[in-house]
Amino acid sequence: MNDDVRNIVLGVVAAGISATLGWLARTYLLRRKLLRKQTFFGLPSNSESLLVVNREAGRDGSVHRFDVFALLELAALIKDCEAQAEIVWHDIARQGFGERTEFCVGGPYSNRRMAAHLHHLLPGVRVNVDPQPGPDQGAFQIGSDRYRLEAGAAEYVLLARLTAQPDARPVFLFCGQRAITNQAATRYLARNHETLAKKHGRSSFCLLLKVVNSQAYGPDVVEVVADVTVAARTPLPSGAAAG
Repeated sequence: MNDDVRNIVLGVVAAGISATLGWLARTYLLRRKLLRKQTFFGLPSNSESLLVVNREAGRDGSVHRFDVFALLELAALIKDCEAQAEIVWHDIARQGFGERTEFCVGGPYSNRRMAAHLHHLLPGVRVNVDPQPGPDQGAFQIGSDRYRLEAGAAEYVLLARLTAQPDARPVFLFCGQRAITNQAATRYLARNHETLAKKHGRSSFCLLLKVVNSQAYGPDVVEVVADVTVAARTPLPSGAAAG
């Protein structure tokens, strides 16, 4: 074997080794990214999760189109984690929490399970569910602060990741003043879960988001108003209510 042939062979071998090492490094990084995502969502490969959805007011057996879009956002996240999802109506999801990751969509006025989660897990939150029109209809009270709905202009939604025990699977809440805000919260989670995971890890958190001018921008323009975890988990005085 002359020097030219030897150099060609060595070059091919070196290229093969470099390609293999690059593939292994890329595979390792992708796997580590997947594991971080699975840990944050509590969704190991082949695990099961629960999507709890409300029924559209006044229409039996139907889901508001924005809540459908929210479910699609969540279904994509679950699929990316190599997990499975079961969709159930809010009024038949009679089971505890912590064994499976749960994603609960909708306000307490149309989602009984959301109402139960707020009462048990976020006792510092009150939502005005009075059906009579008025300035405080749909308003949030979180601690001593009140957040009123301005339909189409400024609308609020709670995005929470909560666990009852350290080793329990999390419950994710998307509790908005309107259906479009539920979709905005799921989209915000899909886009920012890596940042949220770095900041909060496996700890519980509750964020108050504001959807800006949904009449023009739909669910895409979202601002973080505050991290309200402490206030939302501190019980309100007896008799306190939004409005």
